[in-house]
Amino acid sequence: MNRSHLAALPKVVLHDHLDGGLRPATVVDLARDAGYRDLPTTDPDDLAAWFDQGESGSLERYLEAFRHTVAVMQTPEALERVAAEAVEDLAADGVVYAEVRFAPSLHMHRGLDRHRVIGAVLAGLRRAPDGCDAGLIIDAMRQDDDSADVVAAALESHGDLLVGFDLAGPEAGFPASRHLRACRAAREGGLGLTIHAGEGAGPESIADALECGAERIGHGVRIVEDLTLADGAVVGIGVLARRVLDESVPLEVCPTSNIHTRAFPSPAAHPLGLLHRTGFTVTLNTDNRLMSRTSMTAEWEVAVRHHGFGIDDLRAVTRNAVEAAFCGAEVRRRVAGRVEAGFSRAD
Repeated sequence: MNRSHLAALPKVVLHDHLDGGLRPATVVDLARDAGYRDLPTTDPDDLAAWFDQGESGSLERYLEAFRHTVAVMQTPEALERVAAEAVEDLAADGVVYAEVRFAPSLHMHRGLDRHRVIGAVLAGLRRAPDGCDAGLIIDAMRQDDDSADVVAAALESHGDLLVGFDLAGPEAGFPASRHLRACRAAREGGLGLTIHAGEGAGPESIADALECGAERIGHGVRIVEDLTLADGAVVGIGVLARRVLDESVPLEVCPTSNIHTRAFPSPAAHPLGLLHRTGFTVTLNTDNRLMSRTSMTAEWEVAVRHHGFGIDDLRAVTRNAVEAAFCGAEVRRRVAGRVEAGFSRAD
């Protein structure tokens, strides 16, 4: 399958950070409007190259680039524009359903409260083009202590597009269980719960997320460390990996981002194919389209070129994503119809 064939297929993305997917030209525009003068360059092409974190070498360094995007997303107008452009860009890449996530607490530096921040992003997502539905996941940062307030604001804003809660930020030293009360409140309030785990820390972080009630795991790829391999084949499955496998816990796998943060040294060394063939519930995602210069089509290219994915494998991971989505039943039926129709045309 070449790139044009992959681009034409319907896609579902469950893990896409709003502040990690801005258009470089939009960053320049918003910085000018806000009087923000700390950008490394105001040339959009040069800025795109600067934001490329392919050589960052660690999750911590990778995350440093976000200070610029967050800095220019501090007004309702900026937040709505970024959200609207995000779903427009995803739809142009063949995405028929997108769950976009962001941390509202990071966008309160110019006087907005969480409710206005969330409302502005929801307004932008409601401008999604025909043929693409969108949902919003609200993040709390694991290193901060305001997760209960974040959940409260999310639940007060709860509508048809606000579908989930997430814990993001550095895993090491900041276990999800620090935020158990917030996780429970989110679930009790009807939000889906996904937690970043198994990206910057090992299987113990995934176990902690599951004990907090996580229905999906953001990244989760270091579950491979609970497998025993011989000559590239799985010959043993640990207790945690067996639980994730048997309970069909969806993994929000983001290959390019994992390579850029040096979770794995190369596309071929990534465990995407191994996890999929072993039967884990893999979904494919972008994570941060700006910082990783990626797209859903590009992530699918990684799967095809380096992990032997064919049309049936892409259909399978897309169906996984449809089933794992936090949307309501009506949206799920609509999205499933788009997916099945699009893959049928490709057969």
